[in-house]
Amino acid sequence: MPDATTQLKFRKLLHANKLGEALFAQVGKVLQDKGFKVNTGTIVDATIIGAPSSTKNADKARDPDMHQTRKGKQWYFGMKLHIGVDSQTGLAHSAVVTSANVHDKHPLPDLLHGNEQRVYGDSAYASQKDLIHSTAPNARDFTNQRTRRNGVVNEVLKSRNRNKSRIRARVEHVFGVVKRLWGFGKVRYRGLQKNATRAFTALALANIYLSRQRLMAQVRP
Repeated sequence: MPDATTQLKFRKLLHANKLGEALFAQVGKVLQDKGFKVNTGTIVDATIIGAPSSTKNADKARDPDMHQTRKGKQWYFGMKLHIGVDSQTGLAHSAVVTSANVHDKHPLPDLLHGNEQRVYGDSAYASQKDLIHSTAPNARDFTNQRTRRNGVVNEVLKSRNRNKSRIRARVEHVFGVVKRLWGFGKVRYRGLQKNATRAFTALALANIYLSRQRLMAQVRP
């Protein structure tokens, strides 16, 4: 077991060289070699990872990299994990980490690989056709559209959103593994970079977990 000093040096090396991102990319490459192809549909979504909002700590201050945001009627403090998930395999192929106050739409181009024909997302990504086409010019916008205008619900749009959501729900499987199985519902470190390393590592492990049955089938005699 390495001593505390060695562990600290290793963690610093891990964060400084963005080895979490490298691991995520390498796992993706291995999975593609195993037959998990990146297809032409991408689901985009973001989740909030909570951080301590208290100033009762050694620094007498909140983490300056973390910020608050409002979701519904509730306020949250922390960071956001934005991901792009293949609509067929359900595996994450891209990710961006930001503070919680960054709107979901801003990292959208970085979540697309460029060859999409369809892009799915919730209503936070509504009316972002130009942003989608800046990276994926052949993609059709299948994001959920807002159904209520002037107090009237558009039942046609509501029905379309329901159909899109059957596919879009696959992104929640990734978040479920990252947050519930790997316990990444709250940040462990101060600063975005350290937590980004953990996020990318958790996503790499989530992809392996979600593809475990097909991987095991390949090695069975």
